[in-house]
Amino acid sequence: FDHTRFVVVDVETTGLNLMTDTLISIGAVAAVNGRIALNDSFYVVLQQRESSRKENILIHGISGSEQREGVLPADALLAFLEYLGKSPLVAFHVAFDETMIKRALHQYLGISFKHPWLDLAYVLPSLYPDLMRSHRALDDWASRFDIRNDDRHNAVADALATAELLLVAIAQARLAHEMRNYDGLCKLERAFHHSRANV
Repeated sequence: FDHTRFVVVDVETTGLNLMTDTLISIGAVAAVNGRIALNDSFYVVLQQRESSRKENILIHGISGSEQREGVLPADALLAFLEYLGKSPLVAFHVAFDETMIKRALHQYLGISFKHPWLDLAYVLPSLYPDLMRSHRALDDWASRFDIRNDDRHNAVADALATAELLLVAIAQARLAHEMRNYDGLCKLERAFHHSRANV
């Protein structure tokens, strides 16, 4: 895992509907050479024509004025792509983050986003099979490894907590499986998918 830069990402949206809700913010933290690089982080609020519902704002804490005064979506997404570079993306439950980012990139930039993703929601149960049934949510795993998150549902705070879990996964992959690279984690993810398909 030396000489590898992972970008751990989390998004906040107007809701949970993958087809109709929109991307409000992207938060990301890089893990470089097996360490979290706090000086290598990213956060942006995408400008919304209308602010999201009050109950939605209560979850992520991004006010209506912040949403309406955010960065133009095309500019925000270009900045994210520049920050990302060629680094693999990591998230917890990738499907949601990936779909929302892909949709926005297609809508505002006309880009078909094809980038490698690693899903810790599948890697961690592969590494800790005895916790598979009791640990499903990000909060379950964070609590297990004493990872604090005082600003839950802030995209950067959630990305940071996920990045700390990535380091846990890397350490366990080295210890238990003698894995040394990103491909090894991808194999664990695929193995988990395969095991679930055969259940």
